[in-house]
Amino acid sequence: MNAAKKIVPLLVVLALAIGGWQWWKGHAAAGGPLVLQGNVEVRQVNVGFKVAGRIQSLAVDEGASVKQGQRLASLDKVYFEDALRQLRAQADQSAANLAKMEAGNRPEEIAQAEAVVADREASAANAKAAIERATQLLKSNAGTQKAYDDALAASRQTDAQLQSARQALRLMKAGFRKEDIEIARAQLADRKAAIEIAERQLADADLLAPSDGVVLSRVREAGAIVNAGETVFVLSLTNPVWVRTYVSEPDLGRVKPGMKVALQTDAPGAQPLKGTVGFISTTAEFTPKTVETRELRTALVYRIRIVAEDPQGVLRQGMPLTVTLPDDATAGGAQ
Repeated sequence: MNAAKKIVPLLVVLALAIGGWQWWKGHAAAGGPLVLQGNVEVRQVNVGFKVAGRIQSLAVDEGASVKQGQRLASLDKVYFEDALRQLRAQADQSAANLAKMEAGNRPEEIAQAEAVVADREASAANAKAAIERATQLLKSNAGTQKAYDDALAASRQTDAQLQSARQALRLMKAGFRKEDIEIARAQLADRKAAIEIAERQLADADLLAPSDGVVLSRVREAGAIVNAGETVFVLSLTNPVWVRTYVSEPDLGRVKPGMKVALQTDAPGAQPLKGTVGFISTTAEFTPKTVETRELRTALVYRIRIVAEDPQGVLRQGMPLTVTLPDDATAGGAQ
């Protein structure tokens, strides 16, 4: 009994000592720098023409550094230029037709219609006089029924022709129908839209770099026939440079978006680079096999993206890096 009473206090003291040591160790580790291992993300894009055609020239080769908007290759443009000229001619024709409809008929055309009406009026008056004579002759038995019928038919014909000429004159003065003008206007708009498409296709005959980068491979050669979207170059994007690393769950609270970090390559004598934490994953995952950490590989980690400052262009895609976070996580917040 006395021995048991002596062992209990010793166990309590030992437990308190172990707990205090673990508490001191955890706080001491939290106050030190957090060192992570990561890699420069591989960011590539397959670059191809938006339109089909025959490659006329290639302006860059593998390994060349290119800037955003720089011309990489060109297609034979003769077909695009011919199609554009044809569409522009059709648009000019539609524009002229619309202008004619909106302006209405020319004064000379209206005068010509008025002259036709005057001619028909004279013919109608002459036909009326002829039927009056035929009527008098028939009453006096000096004329025949056939002569009267012929005069009556001629009078009716001239009256119909006069009405037709007057209607034609009214239409001439009224001009074109609003519906016809709207159709002509829509046809012109259709031609203009087709021209815009053809102009974009002509511009797309030049292949431009979508971003700053380095040409990794040249897939096609000059003279090749390519379809729209077919890969011509494989471009490695260099701006911005992203570094991917992982942080374990116990250290997650020490990392904040906007924190400034130090990046170090494995090259002897390499100067440290600066970076900024830009993204912290909200989903946990198992440690990838490529990550070098002291923890078990089955431990849950969170992916972090760091935007690196690389003014000298020393970073290469896939390159391993050591990421060092500041001592005080609260002082290393967004700046």
